[in-house]
Amino acid sequence: MYGTIAKMRVKAGAEQAFMRVAAETESVPVAGVVAVYIYQMDADSRDFYMTVMFDSQESYVANANSPEQHNRFMQLMAVLETEPEWHDGTVVFANT
Repeated sequence: MYGTIAKMRVKAGAEQAFMRVAAETESVPVAGVVAVYIYQMDADSRDFYMTVMFDSQESYVANANSPEQHNRFMQLMAVLETEPEWHDGTVVFANT
């Protein structure tokens, strides 16, 4: 498996809008996606972390380069203060 972890800072007062965008964009099946988790931080409710796991690096790259993903990203950016901080890598352990 392969995936990404994104650190995101939501615009002030846009937490609910962020959750709506996340629910809408994640409701559409994406080839290769195994799981998506979004965490809202206790320390600051405007900070979120998202983990997305794909069945392969190839699926991840294909999605990242797709026009559909670009559209989802632009919807997300409308509620974020800055671009997400992305950390991509191979999943080396999972306990589900």
